[in-house]
Amino acid sequence: MEVVTMTGKSGKTRGGRAHGTGGTDGTGTGYDVVVVGGGAAGLSAALVLGRARLRTLVVDAGEPRNAPSSHMQGYLSRDGMSPAAFLAAGREEIAGYGVELLTGRVTDVTRNGAGTGDAGFAVLLDDGRAVRARRLIVATGLKDELPAVPGVAERFGRDVLHCPFCHGWEVRDQPFGVLASSAMSVHQALMVSRWSKDVTFFLHTVAEEELSDQDLRRLAAAGVGVVPGEVAELVVEDDRLTGVRLTDGSVHARSVLYVGPRPVPRTGLLERLGAELSETPFGAYPVVDPTGLTSVPGVWAAGNAVGFAEQVVHAASGGYRAAAAIVGDLLMADLDAAVAA
Repeated sequence: MEVVTMTGKSGKTRGGRAHGTGGTDGTGTGYDVVVVGGGAAGLSAALVLGRARLRTLVVDAGEPRNAPSSHMQGYLSRDGMSPAAFLAAGREEIAGYGVELLTGRVTDVTRNGAGTGDAGFAVLLDDGRAVRARRLIVATGLKDELPAVPGVAERFGRDVLHCPFCHGWEVRDQPFGVLASSAMSVHQALMVSRWSKDVTFFLHTVAEEELSDQDLRRLAAAGVGVVPGEVAELVVEDDRLTGVRLTDGSVHARSVLYVGPRPVPRTGLLERLGAELSETPFGAYPVVDPTGLTSVPGVWAAGNAVGFAEQVVHAASGGYRAAAAIVGDLLMADLDAAVAA
Protein backbone atom coordinates (compact mmCIF):
# COMPACT_ATOMS: atom_id res chain seq x y z
CA MET A 1 0.00 0.00 0.00
CA GLU A 2 1.73 3.15 -1.22
CA VAL A 3 1.40 6.11 1.10
CA VAL A 4 1.29 9.41 -0.75
CA THR A 5 0.63 13.06 -0.16
CA MET A 6 -2.62 14.29 -1.71
CA THR A 7 -2.76 17.76 -3.17
CA GLY A 8 -6.21 19.29 -2.88
CA LYS A 9 -7.79 22.66 -3.49
CA SER A 10 -5.82 24.55 -0.89
CA GLY A 11 -6.31 28.05 -2.30
CA LYS A 12 -4.93 31.10 -0.57
CA THR A 13 -4.15 30.51 3.09
CA ARG A 14 -4.50 32.83 6.01
CA GLY A 15 -1.31 32.99 8.03
CA GLY A 16 0.65 30.47 5.97
CA ARG A 17 0.86 26.70 5.92
CA ALA A 18 -0.70 24.57 8.62
CA HIS A 19 1.75 23.72 11.41
CA GLY A 20 0.59 20.21 12.34
CA THR A 21 3.12 17.42 12.74
CA GLY A 22 2.04 15.61 9.60
CA GLY A 23 3.17 11.98 9.31
CA THR A 24 2.50 9.20 11.74
CA ASP A 25 5.62 7.09 11.76
CA GLY A 26 8.32 8.95 9.86
CA THR A 27 7.92 6.89 6.67
CA GLY A 28 6.34 9.53 4.50
CA THR A 29 4.09 12.55 4.72
CA GLY A 30 0.69 12.15 6.29
CA TYR A 31 -2.00 14.22 7.93
CA ASP A 32 -2.85 15.09 11.46
CA VAL A 33 -6.50 14.45 10.68
CA VAL A 34 -8.39 12.91 7.78
CA VAL A 35 -12.06 13.86 7.68
CA VAL A 36 -14.19 11.34 5.78
CA GLY A 37 -17.18 13.22 4.39
CA GLY A 38 -17.50 16.82 3.24
CA GLY A 39 -20.98 17.78 4.36
CA ALA A 40 -21.85 20.22 7.14
CA ALA A 41 -20.22 18.07 9.84
CA GLY A 42 -17.04 17.37 7.90
CA LEU A 43 -16.53 20.94 6.68
CA SER A 44 -17.23 22.41 10.11
CA ALA A 45 -14.66 20.05 11.62
CA ALA A 46 -12.15 20.91 8.92
CA LEU A 47 -12.59 24.63 9.55
CA VAL A 48 -11.76 24.24 13.23
CA LEU A 49 -8.81 21.94 12.49
CA GLY A 50 -7.40 24.28 9.85
CA ARG A 51 -7.64 27.24 12.18
CA ALA A 52 -5.80 25.18 14.79
CA ARG A 53 -2.92 24.73 12.28
CA LEU A 54 -3.37 20.99 11.94
CA ARG A 55 -2.67 19.42 8.57
CA THR A 56 -6.10 18.23 7.46
CA LEU A 57 -7.52 16.36 4.49
CA VAL A 58 -11.22 16.15 3.69
CA VAL A 59 -12.26 13.27 1.43
CA ASP A 60 -15.72 13.88 0.01
CA ALA A 61 -17.73 11.46 -2.14
CA GLY A 62 -20.18 14.21 -3.12
CA GLU A 63 -23.35 12.53 -1.81
CA PRO A 64 -24.96 14.99 0.63
CA ARG A 65 -28.21 13.77 2.15
CA ASN A 66 -30.01 17.04 1.45
CA ALA A 67 -28.99 17.26 -2.22
CA PRO A 68 -32.62 16.89 -3.45
CA SER A 69 -33.65 20.03 -1.56
CA SER A 70 -33.48 23.48 -3.13
CA HIS A 71 -33.13 25.18 0.26
CA MET A 72 -32.36 24.48 3.90
CA GLN A 73 -34.08 26.10 6.84
CA GLY A 74 -33.59 26.67 10.54
CA TYR A 75 -29.87 27.49 10.40
CA LEU A 76 -29.52 30.96 11.92
CA SER A 77 -28.12 33.42 9.33
CA ARG A 78 -28.32 30.76 6.61
CA ASP A 79 -32.10 30.25 6.56
CA GLY A 80 -33.27 29.58 3.00
CA MET A 81 -29.78 29.03 1.60
CA SER A 82 -29.43 26.24 -0.94
CA PRO A 83 -27.45 23.19 0.24
CA ALA A 84 -25.14 23.53 -2.77
CA ALA A 85 -24.35 27.16 -1.97
CA PHE A 86 -23.78 26.26 1.69
CA LEU A 87 -21.25 23.58 0.78
CA ALA A 88 -19.51 25.85 -1.73
CA ALA A 89 -19.09 28.53 0.94
CA GLY A 90 -17.75 25.97 3.38
CA ARG A 91 -15.22 24.64 0.90
CA GLU A 92 -13.97 28.13 0.21
CA GLU A 93 -13.59 28.83 3.91
CA ILE A 94 -11.58 25.70 4.70
CA ALA A 95 -9.31 26.31 1.70
CA GLY A 96 -8.38 29.65 3.26
CA TYR A 97 -6.80 27.79 6.17
CA GLY A 98 -4.80 25.34 4.10
CA VAL A 99 -7.18 22.39 4.44
CA GLU A 100 -6.99 20.05 1.45
CA LEU A 101 -10.16 18.77 -0.19
CA LEU A 102 -10.20 15.64 -2.31
CA THR A 103 -13.20 14.47 -4.31
CA GLY A 104 -13.23 10.72 -3.89
CA ARG A 105 -14.16 7.90 -1.59
CA VAL A 106 -12.43 6.20 1.33
CA THR A 107 -12.71 2.47 0.73
CA ASP A 108 -10.91 1.17 3.81
CA VAL A 109 -9.19 2.27 7.00
CA THR A 110 -6.72 0.23 9.03
CA ARG A 111 -4.95 1.05 12.25
CA ASN A 112 -1.18 1.18 11.98
CA GLY A 113 0.90 -1.02 14.26
CA ALA A 114 -0.68 -3.11 16.97
CA GLY A 115 -3.70 -0.87 17.37
CA THR A 116 -2.59 0.90 20.52
CA GLY A 117 -0.92 4.17 21.35
CA ASP A 118 -0.57 6.97 18.79
CA ALA A 119 0.30 4.88 15.73
CA GLY A 120 -2.47 6.37 13.60
CA PHE A 121 -4.29 5.03 10.57
CA ALA A 122 -3.77 4.12 6.95
CA VAL A 123 -6.63 5.47 4.83
CA LEU A 124 -7.18 3.77 1.47
CA LEU A 125 -8.73 5.83 -1.34
CA ASP A 126 -10.82 4.61 -4.24
CA ASP A 127 -8.04 5.31 -6.73
CA GLY A 128 -5.77 2.84 -4.91
CA ARG A 129 -3.65 5.39 -3.11
CA ALA A 130 -3.40 5.75 0.64
CA VAL A 131 -2.62 8.47 3.13
CA ARG A 132 -1.76 8.38 6.81
CA ALA A 133 -3.65 10.10 9.58
CA ARG A 134 -3.11 10.41 13.30
CA ARG A 135 -6.81 10.94 13.93
CA LEU A 136 -10.02 10.35 11.97
CA ILE A 137 -13.41 12.01 11.82
CA VAL A 138 -16.10 9.92 10.14
CA ALA A 139 -18.83 12.19 8.79
CA THR A 140 -20.22 9.90 6.11
CA GLY A 141 -23.87 10.57 6.92
CA LEU A 142 -26.66 8.28 5.82
CA LYS A 143 -28.79 7.41 2.82
CA ASP A 144 -32.56 7.76 2.75
CA GLU A 145 -34.40 4.78 1.24
CA LEU A 146 -37.73 6.06 -0.01
CA PRO A 147 -41.02 4.15 -0.15
CA ALA A 148 -41.40 2.25 -3.42
CA VAL A 149 -44.42 4.22 -4.62
CA PRO A 150 -44.30 5.58 -8.18
CA GLY A 151 -43.66 9.30 -8.11
CA VAL A 152 -42.19 9.54 -4.62
CA ALA A 153 -38.50 9.45 -5.57
CA GLU A 154 -39.03 11.82 -8.50
CA ARG A 155 -40.73 14.46 -6.34
CA PHE A 156 -38.64 14.05 -3.17
CA GLY A 157 -37.37 17.37 -1.90
CA ARG A 158 -39.98 19.30 -3.90
CA ASP A 159 -43.56 18.48 -2.87
CA VAL A 160 -42.72 15.09 -1.38
CA LEU A 161 -41.08 15.88 1.95
CA HIS A 162 -40.03 14.19 5.16
CA CYS A 163 -39.31 16.93 7.71
CA PRO A 164 -41.79 19.67 8.65
CA PHE A 165 -39.06 21.59 10.48
CA CYS A 166 -37.13 21.76 7.20
CA HIS A 167 -40.02 22.56 4.85
CA GLY A 168 -43.24 23.02 6.81
CA TRP A 169 -43.31 26.82 6.67
CA GLU A 170 -42.85 26.86 2.89
CA VAL A 171 -45.89 24.61 2.30
CA ARG A 172 -48.03 25.80 5.23
CA ASP A 173 -51.81 25.60 4.97
CA GLN A 174 -51.76 23.42 1.85
CA PRO A 175 -53.55 20.05 1.73
CA PHE A 176 -51.07 17.57 3.24
CA GLY A 177 -50.90 13.82 2.85
CA VAL A 178 -48.81 11.55 5.06
CA LEU A 179 -47.78 8.14 3.72
CA ALA A 180 -47.55 5.57 6.49
CA SER A 181 -44.64 3.17 6.48
CA SER A 182 -45.30 1.79 9.96
CA ALA A 183 -47.48 2.52 12.97
CA MET A 184 -44.77 5.01 14.02
CA SER A 185 -45.87 7.23 11.11
CA VAL A 186 -48.72 8.42 13.34
CA HIS A 187 -46.19 10.71 15.00
CA GLN A 188 -45.35 12.31 11.66
CA ALA A 189 -49.02 12.81 10.83
CA LEU A 190 -49.59 14.52 14.18
CA MET A 191 -46.50 16.71 13.86
CA VAL A 192 -47.33 18.09 10.41
CA SER A 193 -50.76 19.16 11.65
CA ARG A 194 -48.90 22.11 13.21
CA TRP A 195 -48.39 23.49 9.68
CA SER A 196 -51.76 22.61 8.09
CA LYS A 197 -55.23 21.82 9.35
CA ASP A 198 -55.95 19.77 6.22
CA VAL A 199 -54.03 16.52 6.75
CA THR A 200 -54.88 13.07 5.42
CA PHE A 201 -53.08 10.02 6.80
CA PHE A 202 -52.79 7.28 4.17
CA LEU A 203 -52.33 3.95 5.95
CA HIS A 204 -50.90 2.37 2.77
CA THR A 205 -49.53 -1.03 3.91
CA VAL A 206 -50.27 -0.46 7.59
CA ALA A 207 -53.38 -2.18 8.93
CA GLU A 208 -55.74 0.01 10.91
CA GLU A 209 -55.58 -2.52 13.75
CA GLU A 210 -51.89 -1.65 14.20
CA LEU A 211 -52.89 1.80 15.46
CA SER A 212 -53.58 2.06 19.16
CA ASP A 213 -56.69 3.64 20.63
CA GLN A 214 -54.48 6.51 21.80
CA ASP A 215 -53.20 6.96 18.23
CA LEU A 216 -56.73 7.17 16.86
CA ARG A 217 -57.86 9.59 19.56
CA ARG A 218 -54.91 11.89 18.92
CA LEU A 219 -55.42 11.81 15.16
CA ALA A 220 -59.06 12.72 15.64
CA ALA A 221 -58.18 15.52 18.06
CA ALA A 222 -55.70 16.93 15.52
CA GLY A 223 -58.29 16.77 12.75
CA VAL A 224 -56.24 14.28 10.75
CA GLY A 225 -58.30 12.11 8.41
CA VAL A 226 -57.36 8.42 8.21
CA VAL A 227 -57.64 6.66 4.85
CA PRO A 228 -57.08 2.87 4.70
CA GLY A 229 -55.94 1.18 1.53
CA GLU A 230 -52.67 0.87 -0.36
CA VAL A 231 -51.33 3.83 -2.33
CA ALA A 232 -50.69 2.99 -5.99
CA GLU A 233 -49.04 6.20 -7.24
CA LEU A 234 -48.85 9.95 -7.05
CA VAL A 235 -50.81 12.11 -9.45
CA VAL A 236 -48.72 14.85 -11.04
CA GLU A 237 -50.00 17.56 -13.37
CA ASP A 238 -47.94 20.38 -14.90
CA ASP A 239 -44.94 19.27 -12.81
CA ARG A 240 -46.71 19.54 -9.48
CA LEU A 241 -48.31 17.06 -7.13
CA THR A 242 -52.08 17.17 -7.31
CA GLY A 243 -53.22 13.93 -5.70
CA VAL A 244 -52.66 10.46 -4.30
CA ARG A 245 -54.20 7.50 -6.12
CA LEU A 246 -55.05 4.30 -4.22
CA THR A 247 -55.06 0.82 -5.72
CA ASP A 248 -58.88 0.92 -5.77
CA GLY A 249 -58.62 3.79 -8.26
CA SER A 250 -59.80 6.54 -5.94
CA VAL A 251 -57.85 9.81 -5.99
CA HIS A 252 -57.42 12.10 -3.00
CA ALA A 253 -56.46 15.67 -3.87
CA ARG A 254 -53.24 16.64 -2.11
CA SER A 255 -50.51 19.13 -2.97
CA VAL A 256 -47.90 17.97 -0.42
CA LEU A 257 -47.01 14.46 0.68
CA TYR A 258 -44.89 13.64 3.72
CA VAL A 259 -43.08 10.31 3.75
CA GLY A 260 -40.85 8.51 6.21
CA PRO A 261 -37.67 7.32 4.46
CA ARG A 262 -35.78 4.40 5.94
CA PRO A 263 -32.44 5.80 7.07
CA VAL A 264 -29.41 3.66 6.20
CA PRO A 265 -26.36 4.86 8.15
CA ARG A 266 -23.06 4.74 6.26
CA THR A 267 -21.13 3.01 9.04
CA GLY A 268 -19.00 0.64 6.97
CA LEU A 269 -15.67 2.24 7.89
CA LEU A 270 -16.58 2.33 11.56
CA GLU A 271 -17.59 -1.31 11.49
CA ARG A 272 -14.29 -2.32 9.89
CA LEU A 273 -12.46 -0.48 12.65
CA GLY A 274 -14.47 -2.38 15.26
CA ALA A 275 -16.49 0.56 16.58
CA GLU A 276 -19.30 -0.32 18.96
CA LEU A 277 -22.72 0.31 17.40
CA SER A 278 -26.08 0.76 19.08
CA GLU A 279 -29.25 -0.53 17.44
CA THR A 280 -32.12 1.96 17.22
CA PRO A 281 -35.48 1.92 15.42
CA PHE A 282 -33.77 4.04 12.75
CA GLY A 283 -30.63 1.96 12.18
CA ALA A 284 -27.39 1.15 13.97
CA TYR A 285 -25.23 4.12 14.97
CA PRO A 286 -21.85 4.34 16.71
CA VAL A 287 -21.72 4.75 20.46
CA VAL A 288 -20.03 8.11 21.05
CA ASP A 289 -19.16 10.37 23.95
CA PRO A 290 -20.30 14.03 24.07
CA THR A 291 -17.45 15.05 21.73
CA GLY A 292 -18.23 12.34 19.17
CA LEU A 293 -15.40 10.00 20.19
CA THR A 294 -16.26 6.42 19.25
CA SER A 295 -15.17 3.29 21.07
CA VAL A 296 -12.12 3.18 18.77
CA PRO A 297 -9.27 5.34 20.12
CA GLY A 298 -8.49 8.16 17.73
CA VAL A 299 -11.77 7.94 15.78
CA TRP A 300 -14.57 10.48 16.08
CA ALA A 301 -17.92 10.58 14.30
CA ALA A 302 -20.27 13.48 13.62
CA GLY A 303 -23.43 14.46 11.76
CA ASN A 304 -25.90 11.89 10.44
CA ALA A 305 -23.22 9.26 10.99
CA VAL A 306 -24.23 9.37 14.67
CA GLY A 307 -28.01 9.85 14.35
CA PHE A 308 -30.76 10.08 11.76
CA ALA A 309 -32.29 13.29 13.15
CA GLU A 310 -29.19 15.51 12.93
CA GLN A 311 -30.17 18.66 11.05
CA VAL A 312 -27.55 20.75 9.22
CA VAL A 313 -27.06 23.01 12.23
CA HIS A 314 -26.62 20.00 14.54
CA ALA A 315 -24.17 18.37 12.14
CA ALA A 316 -22.06 21.51 11.96
CA SER A 317 -22.03 21.72 15.75
CA GLY A 318 -21.04 18.06 16.06
CA GLY A 319 -18.17 18.53 13.64
CA TYR A 320 -16.96 21.52 15.62
CA ARG A 321 -17.03 19.58 18.91
CA ALA A 322 -15.17 16.63 17.44
CA ALA A 323 -12.48 18.85 15.93
CA ALA A 324 -11.98 20.81 19.14
CA ALA A 325 -11.57 17.56 21.06
CA ILE A 326 -8.99 16.32 18.55
CA VAL A 327 -6.98 19.55 18.80
CA GLY A 328 -6.61 18.99 22.53
CA ASP A 329 -6.01 15.27 22.14
CA LEU A 330 -3.15 15.73 19.67
CA LEU A 331 -1.59 18.50 21.70
CA MET A 332 -1.47 16.36 24.86
CA ALA A 333 -0.14 13.38 22.90
CA ASP A 334 2.70 15.51 21.51
CA LEU A 335 3.50 17.01 24.89
CA ASP A 336 3.53 13.59 26.56
CA ALA A 337 5.83 12.27 23.84
CA ALA A 338 8.19 15.22 24.37
CA VAL A 339 8.24 14.66 28.12
CA ALA A 340 8.99 10.96 27.65
CA ALA A 341 11.79 11.56 25.09
